[in-house]
Amino acid sequence: MSETSNIIYIGDLRTEATHTLSGNKIITDAPPDNKGKGAAFSPTDLLATSLGSCMTTIMGISAREHGFSIDGTTVKIHKIMASNPRRVGEIKVVLTFPKNNYSDKEKKFIEKAAFTCPVYLSLHPDLKKTITFNF
Repeated sequence: MSETSNIIYIGDLRTEATHTLSGNKIITDAPPDNKGKGAAFSPTDLLATSLGSCMTTIMGISAREHGFSIDGTTVKIHKIMASNPRRVGEIKVVLTFPKNNYSDKEKKFIEKAAFTCPVYLSLHPDLKKTITFNF
């Protein structure tokens, strides 16, 4: 089995992660509230962002399978840190869908897909997840 990614610490509280399959790279930087510059996504930013990306991907799969589109959907992520120990305490996800007059059935497909994405299901139950759907 091959690796998912390779990470190198490049100094000054920054890392460079390389996606093994594609070669794409992500730079991370510590946030200003944790001794960093905030010049790139922090690791906890990526955690929160991955929730929104995963939900949207799984909703897109469901929409495609059921014959409709969510193209143009936007997602806003708000990560709220907690302390003792320092961790992500809450992730707020606001999903705004294009004006496609989604039926109640389509909305149910979308919501079910969002809550069955692998990232959502992998996060600890104590991590508060506040999800808003704007249709």
